[in-house]
Amino acid sequence: MCGIVGVVSNAPVNQLIYDSLLLLQHRGQDAAGIVTQQEQKFFMHKAKGMVKDVFRTRNMRALPGNCGLGQVRYPTAGNAFSEEEAQPFYVNAPFGIVLVHNGNLTNAQVLKAELFNTDHRHINTESDSEVLLNVVADELDKATRGKPLRAGDVFAAVRQVHKRLRGSYAVIALIAGHGVLAFRDPYGIRPLCFGRSPDGTVMLASESVVLEGTGHVFERDVAPGEAIFVDLEGRISAQQCADVPRLNPCIFEFVYLARPDSVMDGISVYQARLNLGETLAKRVVSTVPPSEIDVVIPIPESSRPSAMQLAQLLGLPYREGFVKNRYVGRTFIMPGQAVRKKSVRQKLNVIASEFKGRNVLLVDDSIVRGTTSREIVQMAREAGANKVYMASAAPPVRYPNVYGIDMPTVEELVAHGRSVEEVRQLIGADALIYQDVDAMKQAIGSLNKKLSGFDASCFDGVYVTGDICAADIERMNANRVKTGEEEADTSRLALPNMQGD
Repeated sequence: MCGIVGVVSNAPVNQLIYDSLLLLQHRGQDAAGIVTQQEQKFFMHKAKGMVKDVFRTRNMRALPGNCGLGQVRYPTAGNAFSEEEAQPFYVNAPFGIVLVHNGNLTNAQVLKAELFNTDHRHINTESDSEVLLNVVADELDKATRGKPLRAGDVFAAVRQVHKRLRGSYAVIALIAGHGVLAFRDPYGIRPLCFGRSPDGTVMLASESVVLEGTGHVFERDVAPGEAIFVDLEGRISAQQCADVPRLNPCIFEFVYLARPDSVMDGISVYQARLNLGETLAKRVVSTVPPSEIDVVIPIPESSRPSAMQLAQLLGLPYREGFVKNRYVGRTFIMPGQAVRKKSVRQKLNVIASEFKGRNVLLVDDSIVRGTTSREIVQMAREAGANKVYMASAAPPVRYPNVYGIDMPTVEELVAHGRSVEEVRQLIGADALIYQDVDAMKQAIGSLNKKLSGFDASCFDGVYVTGDICAADIERMNANRVKTGEEEADTSRLALPNMQGD
């Protein structure tokens, strides 16, 4: 999971892209990069770290031009400690192309061998995004055959790209001297949208909040399989380039990853989380009588809408019982146990008066590894809670994700191969209530009837691309982020927590 943005304007875009990346910071804090173009020359700066730390005044001054790209990186494959794997990626032929990518190619190793042996292209990193860039470059080269680039050539190239790639991908590429190309995989797994500002600037971004937060008017989402080309004058051309496109967005975007103020594929993320709270309330009633619950307390941050809706429907008090220390480094999104092993207690502090002598229902957005849930339950007990019930707005996470979320191997997933009762015992709660998979899909899918469905593979084990088997998962696990750390990741906070962190 990463955040990407592309801009074509009639004014310098470096500050605009920087501001956009700040709005996408929740989608990745491992690295950040910006590339701009002036007179067919690219200017790039990228490095590991948060946006505010990567870009200083001197770096911004060195990024002239009226069009460009940006990315914040959350690594799921390759080497997370390598500066070389920060995006954007660049290739000099044909034309000169720079590219940013959100997603994960499931056939990257096959493509890498194909590029070397057949297309005679060299891949210098372990990143699947560099593989994707070279596939795009190779198909653009074949489509133009040395002739000037036209929009039709771009779309012809993307059609061939779709035939070669497997997995999830939202892509924005800048072609030197010509314009910006954006496209989305045929299942629309990873998000991408675009809009304009009153002065004619065109922006493409992972989430609608970026458009709204920078003064642009959201026009629409990029359709699954669709390619959009924006020339340097801001003229937009669009064409469907997939044979059988289907809209199956990643449901974890709505559960956890996206900002609540975004609208993705016609669905308000905030409303989706309210709906999850409503369906979760029904599950709670069937497990714990509301009369036995004194207070509902969310685990910050993204569980709040679900917790508020649940409390309202059950007629229970809603209280903030945990305060997050926003000035502790966001180590939980960083790879490697060594940078995650700080106690949850450094990030969360309890308001003891909300727990003492009460039966509390804690609501989290999801439970992945269970380590943090166990710690939080213990914190509630130490604060004086009489009973501690735990509810998850998402179903049990039982399967790895292969489409760009760094879900751990099945051995690390607390719900894999365990019953709800076994998980309850592991985290130490008096009761554990999970969302139902079908209820989750209905709660979110009801907000846009045009969806074909969702990728909910981490919950139901169904991989929408239809080409994933156990051997593929084992191979991709071997290529998961190399951290240089020997200890296994056991923290629930390994996934990026959301807005306000």
